[in-house]
Amino acid sequence: MNSKIHLVFDKTKSSLKIRLSIIKKIKTVSLKNSNMIIVLGGDGFMLQTLKKLYKFNKPFYGINSGNYGFLMNKYSNQNFLKNLKTLHLIKIHPLQMTVINKNNQIKKSVAVNEVSILRQSKQASTISITLNKKDIIKKLISDGVLVSTPAGSTAYNLSAHGPILSLDSNKLAITPISPFRPRRWKGTIVNDKSVIKIRNLDTSKRPISAAADNFEVRNVKKVNIKVNKKISFNLFYNKNNSLYKKIKIEQARKEVNNI
Repeated sequence: MNSKIHLVFDKTKSSLKIRLSIIKKIKTVSLKNSNMIIVLGGDGFMLQTLKKLYKFNKPFYGINSGNYGFLMNKYSNQNFLKNLKTLHLIKIHPLQMTVINKNNQIKKSVAVNEVSILRQSKQASTISITLNKKDIIKKLISDGVLVSTPAGSTAYNLSAHGPILSLDSNKLAITPISPFRPRRWKGTIVNDKSVIKIRNLDTSKRPISAAADNFEVRNVKKVNIKVNKKISFNLFYNKNNSLYKKIKIEQARKEVNNI
């Protein structure tokens, strides 16, 4: 690949240090003239950048300068140019969240990792969940619920004891957050062609919010969630550090911890 690189970076010290190293090795170009976008930052910055720039239809190569950096690659000063020649491409379709709030305003956003429905006050949320017009659960009393993509299944979803999904599973995970009733409901795995609808059963006393990754809507009445196949996020990974491999490592860790 003859890389024409546009560089996007977070303003942290570690990002700026890596940026300085990179611009000594390559010549960067404008976004319009590029055929790849390198993103320096953590997972949060990567998610923001994906949503902001995906319409330019360029592949993204993330380099971690944050903490965990699950969506990112490790930076190697010595092997940087070599890694650019042996990249592995992965395509991810995001979730499309459509929200109606208590003022009947419609808000939309996409999510790479998950859509999270969370209680907004000291009281637990009371929600119903339907799948393709069929009830999954008529009344869930909990701190909330997550709908996760395979790429996001090792993030908040895993912390909420949800399943880890393989990237090619064509599945979504619906995972409750601290369920009170029914206490033993562990969630479910559904086909990624599904339309998931979540409704607040008590908007006056038990307000909830809905967040597509880091985009939040408060005082929610209804949420519709589905995979948007019209949008593709194209992510490059180093040959021996693909997102497939990272997810398999997390699956193995979870299996060991459950023994």
